[in-house]
Amino acid sequence: MLLEGSCHCRAVRFSVESRSPVPFMRCYCSICRKTAGTGGFAINLGADFATLKAQGQEHLSVYRAIMEDGHESTGQRHFCKRCGTALWLWDPTWPELVHPHAGAVDTPLPVPPSVTHMMLGSKPAWVEANIGADDREFDEYPDESLAEWHQRHGLAG
Repeated sequence: MLLEGSCHCRAVRFSVESRSPVPFMRCYCSICRKTAGTGGFAINLGADFATLKAQGQEHLSVYRAIMEDGHESTGQRHFCKRCGTALWLWDPTWPELVHPHAGAVDTPLPVPPSVTHMMLGSKPAWVEANIGADDREFDEYPDESLAEWHQRHGLAG
């Protein structure tokens, strides 16, 4: 599925092909929550990095988070330096993947049949995790990837 997205001020626009476009996974870790998830979580999609095309690259900046153990994350969180919109995450550890933030995607996305809640161990008390009957919960990382979840639900593109 072709995903098209932009920042709030529209200085940066992007497109990318995704085989896992369903916004099913909510991450409550402090990095996602503070850089892209003002509702207490962020939703990242999976896409093919080789297909990422961006306009307005002069307005992009990158943030690399400092992890709890003090080392710098390899993940590169791209955002618009004009309006602050979180756009996508790319990590050289998995160079073929890019993770656009669902909130920056302008293309209508499919509604997930269920939600995976990850990093609940990092969720602050003020955040209400609306966990449905068919949802899965993890204090840390889930036991399946974005691609595996899409395959299990028959939604792999």
